[in-house]
Amino acid sequence: MTSPTVVRADASHLDALVPLFDGYRQFYGQASDPEGARAFLAERLDRGESVIFVALDGETALGFTQLYPSFTSVGMRRLWILNDLFVAPQGRRRGVGQALLARARRHGLETGAVRLTLSTATDNVSAQTLYEAQGWRRDEDFYTYNLTL
Repeated sequence: MTSPTVVRADASHLDALVPLFDGYRQFYGQASDPEGARAFLAERLDRGESVIFVALDGETALGFTQLYPSFTSVGMRRLWILNDLFVAPQGRRRGVGQALLARARRHGLETGAVRLTLSTATDNVSAQTLYEAQGWRRDEDFYTYNLTL
């Protein structure tokens, strides 16, 4: 079992990313939409609106994470929102999630961010276990609110 190689994705990785992103969306109850996934990812990459890292075993993509830039006004610094993390079934239990989280952390350090932040489903216990094992701490001080538009 070899360790995955994690690289920053660009347009040349779209074919590998689309099924992963589509699988991620399906995990969260969305209908499969490979064409929509391709258009969404291509636009993010083309506009530089997110940073995507992909874990590869040779030419096979095993997982990805997508980070969106943001800022903290109180801290007057950059932060990154780790919005997406997905590992394909064939990549699970191989350290892929850990490798992607480590690369995201390194990216945060490289860009002078004060922190990375993420949200996950309350019933996604396996993801919570992974995050906490990697040093992430659940926020006990703030509630999250959403306004659907």
